[in-house]
Amino acid sequence: MKVAPTVVLLLDGQCGLAGALGPDPSSDLRRLEESFELPLERYGVGGRGARGEAVHFVDGHGVYQVSMLQMQGYKPPVLACALNEVLAQLMDDTSEMMPTLLVPFISSSSNLKWETRSLPVDSRRISLYGLQIGRETDVTRAIIAQTQKPPSSMEIHYEPLACFLQLVRVLKLPTVILIGRVGERFSEKGSTDALETIHALGELLANNVGLCFSRDKVVWSNPSKTSRDEEEPWRALYG
Repeated sequence: MKVAPTVVLLLDGQCGLAGALGPDPSSDLRRLEESFELPLERYGVGGRGARGEAVHFVDGHGVYQVSMLQMQGYKPPVLACALNEVLAQLMDDTSEMMPTLLVPFISSSSNLKWETRSLPVDSRRISLYGLQIGRETDVTRAIIAQTQKPPSSMEIHYEPLACFLQLVRVLKLPTVILIGRVGERFSEKGSTDALETIHALGELLANNVGLCFSRDKVVWSNPSKTSRDEEEPWRALYG
C-alpha cells in the first residue's frame, strides 16, 4: 500500500475528521481518494477483508505528503487481524523510512479511565493528550510538545484502540495516539465540550501536517460502546 511519510489513521470513523481535513488553499496539494481491501485468509478469516478508505494529499510533483486511512469498524477476533494486516502493509512500503502514524481518538470517560487525582491541578476544560510509541520523528516531537502526557493510571476500555496500541508497541512503529477525553455527555449532539475537543484535535493535526481543518465539515459520530457494554464478541471465534 503506497502511503505518505505521515499517515493519519482513523479507527472506526473516529472523531468525524475524515472530511474535515483537506489541502490548505494556499498550497499545491490535491486530494486523491481510493478504497482498499486487504485479504485476511492467512489469519483463517475467509470471505471478508480489511476494508477502508484512503485519502492522499499529493503535491504538484506527484509526491505523497500526507495520507489518511479510515478503517471500517471490526469486532474481535477479526479486529486484530484487520489492524495487523493494515500495519503490515504500511511496513511493506518500498520507501526506506517507515511512515509516522498519527491516531486521533476522542471518547467519553467510560472508554478511558484514570484516577481523578492524576489530572493536573490547572486542568483546562479542553485537554489533549499525546501517547508516543516507537522512534521519535519531527512530527511526533512537535505534537508531543503541544499535548499533555497521559497519566500512568490510564486504562483503555475501547477494543480498537487497545488492540492497536498492543500491535504498534510490538512493531515499534513511530506513532502518536492523540487523545481527547471528555465527560459522559460526549454522545449528545449538543455537547459543547465534545465539539470543542474535536475541533481542537483537528486543528492540532492540521497545523502539524500541513493541512487545513474545516470545523463545518466535521461529521458527528457517536462513540462506540465500551467493551464491557458489549456481549463478549471474542466468542464468535468459537461459533
